[in-house]
Amino acid sequence: RREVSSFKHTTVPFLVILAVMALLLFLQPDTKSFILMTITGVIMLFVSGTPLKYFITIAVCGIVLFSILALTTPYIQKRIDTFIHPSKDTQGSSYQLKQALIGFGSGGLFGTGLGQSVQKFGYLPEPHGDSIFAVIGEEVGFIGSAFFILLYLAFALRGLRISYHAPDQFSKLLVIGIICILTIQSFMNIASLTGLFPLTGVPLVFVSHGGTSLALSLFMIGLVVQISQYQKIKK
Repeated sequence: RREVSSFKHTTVPFLVILAVMALLLFLQPDTKSFILMTITGVIMLFVSGTPLKYFITIAVCGIVLFSILALTTPYIQKRIDTFIHPSKDTQGSSYQLKQALIGFGSGGLFGTGLGQSVQKFGYLPEPHGDSIFAVIGEEVGFIGSAFFILLYLAFALRGLRISYHAPDQFSKLLVIGIICILTIQSFMNIASLTGLFPLTGVPLVFVSHGGTSLALSLFMIGLVVQISQYQKIKK
């Protein structure tokens, strides 16, 4: 009975919320936000102490939902096809990825220098938005890009430390959710521009141009900083 009650109070509400989000976001369509919030939600559910066996139900539901979407939604099929065959349509659906990889290649190990990117002048789509990491890779090279990624990892680790010392369970899960959604979004952007993940169109947190995105990110970081003021040191 305890296991059934636990399932009802953890996994079932999560799946219901997930279904509502899917209904609202797929009407947009906005698959990237759904993927981002789903991954974040699963991590929060795991941190909250939900038994691992319940994640099997979540995984099955996720696979079924994604399979249905992949079979019935043309733009998702196009994104998957571009990811699997990046050189198939270099003047169309693969154009952004092609130009991003050219930028990374031009940057080499140390980059062409700050402000010296060529790809941002009419070649790379959205150079100040979704594709800005490709510009960074071209200007500061592999070394600078690696250091840039390490900054995001340091940000995530610091956030996890704040979560570990949070004064209560709600604060802990709130910090985990904020840190995950910001970090995962950043790595989704980086992975999509390097060909490790299908193109998503999510902005690079704190870097991509966009007032609304930056304002929301800073608001969430403000919550984390506020919670950090009341850390409980665990012995």
